[in-house]
Amino acid sequence: MAEELGRIQRPTASQYDGRRKLLLVPLIYGPQADDPAGAEVLQNYWEQMQTQVDALEAALGGLQHIYHESLTVGEDEGLEQLGAADQRSHGFITAKTLSGAVLEATEDMDVLLETLDLQRCMMIPLASANVGSRLQEWHADSNRQRYEHIADQIDNTLGENETGLLLISERHQVQFPSDIEVFYVSPPALDEYRRWFQNWMDQQQSAAEAAKLSTENDPKNGGDNRADADGATEEHETN
Repeated sequence: MAEELGRIQRPTASQYDGRRKLLLVPLIYGPQADDPAGAEVLQNYWEQMQTQVDALEAALGGLQHIYHESLTVGEDEGLEQLGAADQRSHGFITAKTLSGAVLEATEDMDVLLETLDLQRCMMIPLASANVGSRLQEWHADSNRQRYEHIADQIDNTLGENETGLLLISERHQVQFPSDIEVFYVSPPALDEYRRWFQNWMDQQQSAAEAAKLSTENDPKNGGDNRADADGATEEHETN
């Protein structure tokens, strides 16, 4: 079971002599630029996360390998991919590679693309329950293959007495080798982000429901305008 940084005493390198260590960092993505509150929460998370990673890295004697979800190539080519996709990850990981850590290929291209395509398919309303069920099974199998590959990549590249860093979404299902000591990096801002995100989702859902109701009641869209008609009739009779 992963140990949560901040709720355990800071480890010393001697505690884990000869063992493989992995720092597990939840990878969260931020809101749109027009939401300053969410942007501030996200910035706080990245700052606190980096501070905790630096402290743990120093305590464990350095960092040798970095893994990042969605990367199918490593080293310079992987950094180029990150630069186009996620500037926060790119800046953070670039600094670590300049200090000697190696960015590793993390995912299998074919499996990753299959998983993403299936996710898109599952967002389409389907008429057949059977098709939906088969898609879910296919997606679950693809996800299993994806996470098994990530575990294998870590197992095959993280050597004895080395420390790695994995950035991956919180809902991952990677099963790590039993001889790897996993440290879950959980700064206080992570809980703050979760609360903000839940509130943001609730607001988006409320706005969507209100927009739907407004559309349904709009006479231009065939909505119910009987109240307006009745009102007009009453006004005519009064006059």
